[in-house]
Amino acid sequence: MKTIYQWLSEYGESHQNTTNKTVHWICVPLIFFSIVGFFFSIKLSFFSILGLEGNVALLLLALTTIYYFVLSKALSIGMFIFSFTCILLCTIIESSGIAPLWQFCLTIFILAWIGQFWGHKIEGKKPSFFKDLQYLMIGPAWLLSFIYQRLGIQY
Repeated sequence: MKTIYQWLSEYGESHQNTTNKTVHWICVPLIFFSIVGFFFSIKLSFFSILGLEGNVALLLLALTTIYYFVLSKALSIGMFIFSFTCILLCTIIESSGIAPLWQFCLTIFILAWIGQFWGHKIEGKKPSFFKDLQYLMIGPAWLLSFIYQRLGIQY
């Protein structure tokens, strides 16, 4: 199994261009959020947690947190906080009545992926997930690693 440092280093190889990096800072969190929103929209009536109606997102984010924990205990904490923030935003959007959450997230998902592919066109390299789908999980951790470095937090 690769270490978190190997995953982040390999991911970083196709993310050297400044414009592509900037695009990733915007689009990766939006894609993560939109996926959470899709799964948040699938309700599970047989359980609730902390007053929230059960949904598929809560189950998948628990598994995602375990994945990150195996790679890096410190990064898993940051990803848990970001995941929790996504759940809160989903709750707010869903209760606001702006639009059905899944439609709101579909729009974000499409626009963010257009941005990602545009960034990689500028970079001149294919997205990492073409090599291994796990890179879809590494992208958010890669961004978080920069925040940790700036704060002096070991991961």
